[in-house]
Amino acid sequence: MPDTIIARCEARGLRMTGQRRTIAAVLEESDDHPDVEELYARATAKDPGISIATVYRTVKLFEEAGILDRLEFGDGRARYEDAEREHHDHLIDLATGEVIEFVDPEIEVLQEKIAARLGYELRGHRLELYGVKRRDK
Repeated sequence: MPDTIIARCEARGLRMTGQRRTIAAVLEESDDHPDVEELYARATAKDPGISIATVYRTVKLFEEAGILDRLEFGDGRARYEDAEREHHDHLIDLATGEVIEFVDPEIEVLQEKIAARLGYELRGHRLELYGVKRRDK
C-alpha cells in the first residue's frame, strides 16, 4: 500500500483536485486527531479558497474509501486519523480533551487471550480509555 494519503487516494482511483490534495497534505502532517473545524483552519491557512463544505465532503470521501478512520470520543466531535497508522490505543483526558496515544503489549496479549477464551480469533480492536489526572496525596 502506498505510504502517503495522496498516493493511497490515487491508488483507489479517487479524483484528486488541488483542494483535496491540500486537505490530504494537512491530514498527512497532523500528529493529533483533528476534527473538521481544525482541518478547515489548517487547510485554509494553505489555500484560503477551501470551503468548510469541501472539507466535510473530502473527509467523508476519504473515510468511505478507507483512507481515514473516524473517531468519536464522546465530546460530540468526529475526529480523524490516517487509517494506515501503526496500531495504537487512546486515553482521553476528560478535563482537557487531550487524546494520548499509547501501545501496551500486555493489553494486546490480554485481548488475544480473551478472544480465544470466547472462541474467537481477534482480527482487530479499538480501545479507548477515559479518565482524569490523578491527584497525588
